[in-house]
Amino acid sequence: MGFKKVAQIQEFEKIEKKLIELDEKKILLTKVDGAYYAISNKCPHMGGSLYKGTFQDGIITCPRHGAKYDAKTGKGVGKPKILFLEFKMEDDRSYPVKVEDGAILIDISAE
Repeated sequence: MGFKKVAQIQEFEKIEKKLIELDEKKILLTKVDGAYYAISNKCPHMGGSLYKGTFQDGIITCPRHGAKYDAKTGKGVGKPKILFLEFKMEDDRSYPVKVEDGAILIDISAE
């Protein structure tokens, strides 16, 4: 399958995150420190849309229970919480990204 074009770098002049659908997978594409990264849009905790969460300093926070993920790697950096209870955390899936001639490409085939 390999890399597929999903966006243009110009789209990120005024935004830092974009929801992409590629081969029936929803992927969160972000820009952090001038580079592009892709992780699954589905929070591993309870399936919330990470795109709908807050994005600050390279960390995406799930809107459902506050789980935090590094947008570069998908690694969990803050456990989900409900009231005072913390829950087990799993890392999110990340995907390889590259830029060619102003186009952003993602490879979802390497599972």
